[in-house]
Amino acid sequence: MNTGGRLIAGSHNRNEFVLINADESARIRSVQELRGQTCEICRDEIELSVDGEPFVACNECAFPVCRPCYEYERREGNQACPQCKTRYKRIKGSPRVENDEEEDDVDDIDNEFEYGNNGGMGFDQVSEGVSVSRRHSGLDLDSAPPGSQIPLLTYGDEDVEISSDRHALIVPPSLSGHGSKVHPVSLSDPSIAAHPRPMVPQKDLAVYGYGSVAWKDRMEEWKRKQNEKLQVVKHEGDPDFEDGDDIPMMDEGRQPLSRKIPIKSSKINPYRMLIVLRLVILSLFFHYRILHPVKDAYALWLTSVICEIWFAVSWVLDQFPKWYPIERETYLDRLSLRYEKEGKPSELSPVDVFVSTVDPLKEPPLITANTVLSILAVDYPVDKVACYVSDDGAAMLTFEALSETAEFARKWVPFCKKYLIEPRAPEWYFCHKMDYLKNKVHPAFVRERRAMKRDYEEFKVKINALVATAQKVPEEGWTMQDGTPWPGNSTRDHPGMIQVFLGSDGVRDVENNELPRLVYVSREKRPGFDHHKKAGAMNSLIRVSGVLSNAPYLLNVDCDHYINNSKALREAMCFMMDPQSGKKICYVQFPQRFDGIDRHDRYSNRNVVFFDINMKGLDGLQGPIYVGTGCVFRRQALYGFDAPKKKKAPRKTCNCWPKWCFLCCGSRKNRKAKTLAAADKKKKNREASKQIHALENIEEGSVTKGSNVEQSSEAMQLKLEKKFGQSPVFVASARMQNGGMARNASPACLLKEAIQVISCGYEDKTEWGKEIGWIYGSVTEDILTGFKMHSHGWRSVYCTPKLPAFKGSAPINLSDRLHQVLRWALGSVEIFLSRHCPIWYGYGGGLKWLERLSYINSVVYPWTSLPLIVYCSLPAICLLTGKFIVPEISNYASILFMALFSSIAVTGILEMQWGKVGIDDWWRNEQFWVIGGVSAHLFALFQGLLKVLAGVDTNFTVTSKAADDGEFSDLYLFKWTSLLIPPTTLLIINVIGIVVGISDAISNGYDSWGPLFGRLFFALWVVIHLYPFLKGLLGKQDRMPTIIVVWSILLASILTLLWVRVNPFVAKGGPILEICGLDCL
Repeated sequence: MNTGGRLIAGSHNRNEFVLINADESARIRSVQELRGQTCEICRDEIELSVDGEPFVACNECAFPVCRPCYEYERREGNQACPQCKTRYKRIKGSPRVENDEEEDDVDDIDNEFEYGNNGGMGFDQVSEGVSVSRRHSGLDLDSAPPGSQIPLLTYGDEDVEISSDRHALIVPPSLSGHGSKVHPVSLSDPSIAAHPRPMVPQKDLAVYGYGSVAWKDRMEEWKRKQNEKLQVVKHEGDPDFEDGDDIPMMDEGRQPLSRKIPIKSSKINPYRMLIVLRLVILSLFFHYRILHPVKDAYALWLTSVICEIWFAVSWVLDQFPKWYPIERETYLDRLSLRYEKEGKPSELSPVDVFVSTVDPLKEPPLITANTVLSILAVDYPVDKVACYVSDDGAAMLTFEALSETAEFARKWVPFCKKYLIEPRAPEWYFCHKMDYLKNKVHPAFVRERRAMKRDYEEFKVKINALVATAQKVPEEGWTMQDGTPWPGNSTRDHPGMIQVFLGSDGVRDVENNELPRLVYVSREKRPGFDHHKKAGAMNSLIRVSGVLSNAPYLLNVDCDHYINNSKALREAMCFMMDPQSGKKICYVQFPQRFDGIDRHDRYSNRNVVFFDINMKGLDGLQGPIYVGTGCVFRRQALYGFDAPKKKKAPRKTCNCWPKWCFLCCGSRKNRKAKTLAAADKKKKNREASKQIHALENIEEGSVTKGSNVEQSSEAMQLKLEKKFGQSPVFVASARMQNGGMARNASPACLLKEAIQVISCGYEDKTEWGKEIGWIYGSVTEDILTGFKMHSHGWRSVYCTPKLPAFKGSAPINLSDRLHQVLRWALGSVEIFLSRHCPIWYGYGGGLKWLERLSYINSVVYPWTSLPLIVYCSLPAICLLTGKFIVPEISNYASILFMALFSSIAVTGILEMQWGKVGIDDWWRNEQFWVIGGVSAHLFALFQGLLKVLAGVDTNFTVTSKAADDGEFSDLYLFKWTSLLIPPTTLLIINVIGIVVGISDAISNGYDSWGPLFGRLFFALWVVIHLYPFLKGLLGKQDRMPTIIVVWSILLASILTLLWVRVNPFVAKGGPILEICGLDCL
């Protein structure tokens, strides 16, 4: 480096140099020509070292960071590289910080403890400390008189006449007339007088830690930029940090938006050990059962063993997917800090919300209106939300009700956002018994709430008037306001209809704020087309939304499931928009919670065991299954694309062995690897020719050379149209991975295109319902759709916020509940008999084997109804015939039976513990498993076999018989249906068996009571499990509890038989006959 006769001062380790110009007017400047790269943190150029190379902070990835930012990050930041997250190592010249490794080969004692000496002060404080230490030591450069003897720096020679304690670091400008006044960085404690060191020619000036005003200004500018760019968040929930620790968001990627919370080892480890122990007990149990047949009741014994083996297999399918249960926690504050910066537009991703309804007379419009209002008032940027309502019945009642809902939303939405109302469905907000003044401080809240309640009551009256009007349809059909006939007068033959109520026509709320988009959609229906029920309606909404808004994420809710937590979308975005793990998530499933269910939940409508135990277990594998509502999807996953695959790092090889050592063992591995690679390549080529799974494959196929570019582009377009349909607008939107709309597209053109994509013939010869969207072939399209996405390598997430995200209504009377279970079981049977059955479909994809077990269990469980109904009949048969399925029980057998029943009970207790489920919910679930198994599952099995194999579609009618008024009146509503026959029969024969068994024991004496206890135990097991069903049959008993009625009948029957047996009016030796002396002839 050409110094031009000027003095060089600076630090080799800090890459800082200062030239003191001896010729020009005194000035100190940094060497601009030595700077090269730009620091990624402060945007200043990175200075060079004395070797002429740029300063490198991280030896792993060489992420460009300047020396000051490196020092600041080690002292006050995360002490790690922002890019590769590798901990910074101490470089020579840098002070040591906590957790630095010992470096025996580095001799840098002068700088090793620099931070410790200045007490951990900032750089500005250090500069101030220098002045203080100078004054304390009598070495104040600012106030030094011109005549005082101050040592000068030379060009490398030391003035021997100056003592070692008089050496200085920088030439005072007032004495030399060259250079500028500069405060050097102190190397000692400010409270102690500075002790200058002797300077010898062999020492590098870098060890003295030179500073300058330019450095101080640079640090102040850098801090100012960091305060604008970075924000500090309060860390919550991480045990590695103490309360009160503030973590600077130096690297946003290091602050995840969510985290997994594994179940405590004290709860999960005993649970896993008990599962293994239960397997051992089951093995010993079946060993005993098979080797000890009952010869005098061989048929009963064989039947019971077959049923028990099936129950064991069913238990394995249900149990092992719960091996890795987890919980999750989200950080909404981090989501806002990252994507909603003050003064800038929100960067949260748009979301399209789908609401589906069919018959407004069965699904009340007021319920649908509340769901829509809760969506429009959600806590999310209004320009990022679009609500699409699918009316698959083309009912004018739904259309008019939605129009009234859009008008009322202009008042309701600003009221909710102004006062942070929860929940934001007005029906449930006004009817819930709660302290609505809690946390409300605005003086006008009470007045505006009363006005809003009055407005909502008027809104309800309008909706009720529409419902009353719709009860009687005119012969000529309904007409619109302009006199034209309503297009949906024929529900099976009508054109497609789309109406945008809010969001694009300038309609704003009462406070002149923008409202989310609200769109009414009714797809075209024509005779002779298979419309695929709900799955077809949802696919129509996907295409319409892809044309009109094309948000990258979709939320699917039923019309009776309103948003109970206004931050539900943000909860989902904490997973979907996480830069580290969000790209592989296909959907976020929320649990279903319900209103209007009685406290005892007689028929297990809440389904707590499934949502709080089974789903948490699946979340630890590849994710929960899709349950049909309350789910946020990634649009690209619904389009059938494969999940992004993580590139594997190259294997580390050892160079310590000679190459000839690997010739023998390595050749076999290489051949195997080449074979697998060739097989994978053939498979990928075969799949690529069959369907297009990834956008990258599509785009790569279009890249050709020369004159073939145009032909390749046309071929790619044909492939896309064959997959997605004949709509260029929709095909273009499907290729946008992050969503968005095409530029310069007029609303009229988009609306015309949207009408086209909901036409009847649009899906013909495409992959809709096969590989794209909601999958056809089952009434439970939710299981099939989630299974297809998991087979493509995606994973799902189960989100359980403290405040339930969604709430809905459930059928609480017995008949409606059984028909709901019948529909679910029928869909599982259809999947089992289809090509998409998880037993044989989806191998070679990304589906994990424990996740596959859960899907197999979800389609196999209806078949359990056959062994279950047989097993529930065995106790009655044994009591009536005097036989039993188990031979005379030995001590070993008694221990096995006790161990088996104990393991079942303890397993349930441990599941309740880590799943946070109450014993009442667990027991109701066990009871309804039996009730549904012997009724709805059995009918679903036969109905599914007839539908799939014979093409016969059967339906079961429900007849309402009686009803009561009052709260939970539907609970006591009795509706006769054929589903009630099997459990009623089982209940009657088991009660008769108990009566006959007890009577027989009374007749045969004391010795017959021992064998009777085993038979009575199984019979009572059946009766106790069917007890809620019996309560449903008897209905509401105002005067006498049901249990008293049941046991009264049972005891009366026993006492009657006992009376007949004892007969106190008849002598034990028989009747005494005497001649009365009367002639009766």
